[in-house]
Amino acid sequence: MASSHARARGTLYITGNTAADRLLNTDGSALLIGMLLDQQVPMEWAFAGPSTLKARLGHLNPRRIASMDVDDFVSVCCETPAIHRFPASMGRRVHELCCVLTRDYGGRADRVWSDVPDGATLYARLRALPGYGDEKAKIFIALLGKRQGVQPHGWREAAGAFGDEVARSVADVSSPESLAVVRDWKRSQRAAKLDKQGRPA
Repeated sequence: MASSHARARGTLYITGNTAADRLLNTDGSALLIGMLLDQQVPMEWAFAGPSTLKARLGHLNPRRIASMDVDDFVSVCCETPAIHRFPASMGRRVHELCCVLTRDYGGRADRVWSDVPDGATLYARLRALPGYGDEKAKIFIALLGKRQGVQPHGWREAAGAFGDEVARSVADVSSPESLAVVRDWKRSQRAAKLDKQGRPA
């Protein structure tokens, strides 16, 4: 059974900023938002987003974000430097995520995984979140399992290819060296016209 205390043991190294990485490793909301933003921008940019938002808002509380007018929140996301290449659309998605966390999990992101009986349940919960498609949900399960110590029964199976030992995603990044390995792997996959799961792109 996963434990909510496991999130305090995070070993993710991704932004190059110690404080931003510490936030990701100790705050479930930051981790979920960072993963949500991780598309069409470099990983470092995406996962630095939660720290940027916290600095601007003074918090990263899903309840308080959900209570904001969505346009006001989007304006915060669009301030320079923007949190994403498409800050307006991604800002709305982050706001929607916080609304779902407030409605379904009492505003506590870690409750998405703190009591799951197995990987399949965790996958289903993540897929129900805004912006979490199949691949993103699987990567996040691997991120929890490899970097956060959240390892419900069957988590590797639920994570699919991302649960293996190949350094292929943010879930495998715990140091500058491992970040370089993941980047090299992604480049080789693109050159071979394969996706992150080894399938034809």
